[in-house]
Amino acid sequence: MTTEPQTDAVAHKDGWFSHPVLSLLLAASWLALSHSLAPVHLLSALLIGLIVPRLLRPFLAPVSRIHWAPVLRLMVVVLRDIVMSNIAVARLVLGPMSRPRPAWLPVPLACDHARVNALFASIITTTPGTVSCVIDEQRHLILVHALDCDDAQTMIDDMKARYEAPLLAIFGQTPVERNPS
Repeated sequence: MTTEPQTDAVAHKDGWFSHPVLSLLLAASWLALSHSLAPVHLLSALLIGLIVPRLLRPFLAPVSRIHWAPVLRLMVVVLRDIVMSNIAVARLVLGPMSRPRPAWLPVPLACDHARVNALFASIITTTPGTVSCVIDEQRHLILVHALDCDDAQTMIDDMKARYEAPLLAIFGQTPVERNPS
């Protein structure tokens, strides 16, 4: 008796609904494109939502467990920061003779989780006044351009506390201790 069937059973344990968010998005997209809730379209949406993720499974990363309470808190923080940053950038750009102080900020990454780091960079870019330019995986940092920065370390600490820490909680990651090099 070989161990391959057990390995396959573990690998396919989550079955046909292995990527539920993708399945729901595909089904909803099909219904939106068909402009109909007729039974044939509902059945088509169900089949597309089940079959397409199953066919793409070798190309999809494993699903990460998400803690939803920090997701909601992070959404509120990010939306508030977007509004407040828009106002600050507008004042800076449209203000009388204002002098922005641009800066490049090396923001160290607390973990190697690809989704956490990609979402962290995306949130930074979404907030007006900052743009994440590169995720440097070898040096474990994100290089961020800030339109106006009077204290680089305070801005870095603020980004890490407001965005990265909640992302770590959402994906159940713990910060990695790194030796400064």
